[in-house]
Order: sequence, then C-alpha cells, then structure tokens
Amino acid sequence: MDAAHAGGGQGPMTGGGGARLGRPPLTERRKAATRLEIAREAVRLFAAHGVAATTAEEIASAAGISQRTLWRYTSSKELCVRPLLTYALDFVTALMRSWPRDRPLVEAVVGDASSLPASGSGADTDALRGLVLLTRTEPGLRAVWLQVHHDAELVFAEVIAERMGRSPEDLAPRVHATVLNGVLRVAVEQWAGGADPQASELPRTLARALEIARPGLPG
Repeated sequence: MDAAHAGGGQGPMTGGGGARLGRPPLTERRKAATRLEIAREAVRLFAAHGVAATTAEEIASAAGISQRTLWRYTSSKELCVRPLLTYALDFVTALMRSWPRDRPLVEAVVGDASSLPASGSGADTDALRGLVLLTRTEPGLRAVWLQVHHDAELVFAEVIAERMGRSPEDLAPRVHATVLNGVLRVAVEQWAGGADPQASELPRTLARALEIARPGLPG
C-alpha cells in the first residue's frame, strides 16, 4: 500500500499504542490531496450516472484539473477511487510498522474504537460508504476493491513475517495476513450496508470484527 494515501493529506495520526505516524513531505501531501479530490468527484459522478456513462473528462473537470493531469494520477477512471479505499488499510500498515517490538502486534490492530480511523472527514466517510455499495453492482469498482485488499494482504504478510523473523512466503505470516485483511474488508462492507452508516460506527464495527478474529491475528 502507498503511504502517500494514508490520511489523504490529513494531519499526523497517533495509533492506539501512542506511536506517532509522521506526515509525509508537503509535495506528497499535495499529491495525496489531489488524488483524494479526484476520488471524491469520481464517486459522486459514478453514483449519479454509473461508471460506464461517466467519462474521464468529466471526472477531471469536476476535480478542477485537466484530463492530461488526471492521467498522471491514475491509469483508468475506475482506479480514481483507490485513495478512498486504501485509507484504513494504509493506517493499519503504518501502525503495524511503527509498533514497538516488545509489544504483541495483535495489540496494534485490536484496541478500542478510538484507535481506529474513519475515512478522514465525514464527507469522505459518506463517499466511502457510497463507493463500497457501488462495488456490489459495478464490476470495475469491485475489481479495484478486491485488488486493494490483495495488495494490502501482501504488505501485511511482509510486516508480520519481518516481526516473526520469517519469510513472507511462510504459511504462518500469510495466514495471519489473510485473516487481518479479510476482517478489515468484511467489516467495512458490513458497515456500508448496515442500518447505521454513521461515520462513528465504522471504527466501532472494525473494532468488533477485529476482536472476533483475535485468535487468528498475529501475536
């Protein structure tokens, strides 16, 4: 996962263990902010008109950039939405990487709801919910959602394996990574389709799902 996506240009974040996750350089924050704005506008247009009926030119115009600039940030209109989908995954990755070696890694990802992020602003959380719901009916967006989690799983396995002193190809880190990745995906989908889609409910749903899966998470 791309650390530049984490927080979408938001301020520094602090994990449940007190580990400070520093801000990227200003240029990277500006790029991340542009990516996030493109994602917001793409979701808005996709929700209103469908993916097939939305053009790259329309997304670029809505985001206040040229179509040429748009292609510098993404290789397809479906991939425009990626920053909204990677927010929580990037946060968890950064938190795991910074977690103290003398503390169990499971503590980094299973804590109280306040240690887990929503998706930036309330508007972005609404956009995330709308996007996840769109993945049910838009195959192109579903492919991006699954690819995001595939990529995350590989990174989770690397982080877990490094802490275990093993190879990312070994069975144990791969299984732990698969459990963590699946929990995060299912929790977001559960929240998006649930009766209470408030922003505050997302981290609570994540926390509940992680607690359920605790036995399968890395120690």
